[in-house]
Amino acid sequence: MGKLINDFNDYRQRMNEKILAADNKVMKRIYSVDTLAYQDGALPAKVKEMLGLATSMVLRCDDCIRYHLGKCYELGVNTEEVFEIFSIANLVGGTIVIPHTRRAVEYWEELTEK
Repeated sequence: MGKLINDFNDYRQRMNEKILAADNKVMKRIYSVDTLAYQDGALPAKVKEMLGLATSMVLRCDDCIRYHLGKCYELGVNTEEVFEIFSIANLVGGTIVIPHTRRAVEYWEELTEK
């Protein structure tokens, strides 16, 4: 994995551990609901992650975009599908999403490096 991916995953893991170590019931439940929401159900996990990516782009959350790109990669989403997700996100979110798309492309390229 490349530097962007390692830095993101290391930071996310370290901070999540600190947050969960605070033993706050509400925060633990929020994390649990988030985990449950992306499991297979009426929609497969792959589709849910694709939806998560599109909505994260519209909300302009780079951390969320990186997280969902990683999950999409793990679940077998290909580059053509990712660019269709990007196109929908930019259509719905407007041109303000373009800078986030640039960073998303950079992250995706690092994920898919052979």
